[in-house]
Amino acid sequence: MGEKVLVTGGAGFIGSHLVDALLAKGHRVRVLDNLDPQVHGGLRERGERPAYLNPEAELIVADMRDREALRRALADVDVVFHLAAVVGVAQSMYEIARYIAANTGGTAILLDVLANEKHTVRKLIVASSMSIYGEGKYHCVFHGDVYPGLRSPDRLAAHLWEMPCPVCGHDLSPRRTPENKPPQPTSIYAVSKRDQEDLCLVFGRAYRLPVVALRYFNVYGPRQALSNPYSAGIVVFCSRLLNKQPPIIYEDGLQTRDYVHVSDVVRANLLAMERDEADYEVFNVGTGWRMTVLEVAQTLATRLGVSEPPQVIGQYRAGDIRHCYADISKVRERLGYQPQVRFEQGVDDLVEWVRQQEAQDRSERARAELAAHGLVMG
Repeated sequence: MGEKVLVTGGAGFIGSHLVDALLAKGHRVRVLDNLDPQVHGGLRERGERPAYLNPEAELIVADMRDREALRRALADVDVVFHLAAVVGVAQSMYEIARYIAANTGGTAILLDVLANEKHTVRKLIVASSMSIYGEGKYHCVFHGDVYPGLRSPDRLAAHLWEMPCPVCGHDLSPRRTPENKPPQPTSIYAVSKRDQEDLCLVFGRAYRLPVVALRYFNVYGPRQALSNPYSAGIVVFCSRLLNKQPPIIYEDGLQTRDYVHVSDVVRANLLAMERDEADYEVFNVGTGWRMTVLEVAQTLATRLGVSEPPQVIGQYRAGDIRHCYADISKVRERLGYQPQVRFEQGVDDLVEWVRQQEAQDRSERARAELAAHGLVMG
């Protein structure tokens, strides 16, 4: 018989796919999820569970900060996957207390229970994020590899989008970002994800409980919450396209990201659970390839049959970065991870899911909220 596994946030996009994979391997799975209305609509109020959540998984509907619920969720559990988090870079910049309380505070309570209550947990895998890097790694032809901080307001106001060398000011070329790149979070969300990672790793080393932190890059695939305007950009694009509206793109659309299919992220999680080589380590989970945001929007528009081109508006948002994509050599060499799904294949999987959904386009309201807080400029 397999192990007893708890997946916090297991009713969400990535978590539900992980639940499926764990059950398929013969494990017994319990899910702790608060069914946040921003993600799940009215399911919690109606006492329902997501239709896609595997019926073989036990579901406890509760907040991570509910200590008694955590005690019940951790009963007889061997492995914990901690994926529960409030997600959204832009919204985090003005709902600061909520993001820190949910992400940092929820993780702290989980660890406090593990520190002070009897338990059977043998391993903890925490979902971290590439957002903690801020800007990725860059290369200057004169000064070699550099790790610049935020772009200056003056450059952004002048629509000079690319990163300058912090030494000579020459334009830089992006490079794959390794795990040893110093974290430079540029959003409250990123700070809270760094907190989750640091808290778990410090706790694990102190209590000799193996912990693995997986830094997800831009994950995409079926089951993403299309009506949540604070989800990843690719989801907001899909929501607008379903409503026959063109995607709205900040800056010039040539900023790049590493888009990794959810099935590859699940594979990395299973490897982290099964391999002792993962213990007490941090790993990037991406593809090692980058695409421009404009390319992604154009691809989705074509697949969803919207002829109007994306709107490149030339504005910029506080906390946005220019380039970051993964160096996956460590996770490949240590754990044998290799991404299986190229974007050209994975986007078909996403589009098939999107075509079966209805989505309210709330992106204009989200933009208005950002503008009201002075977080959209240009």
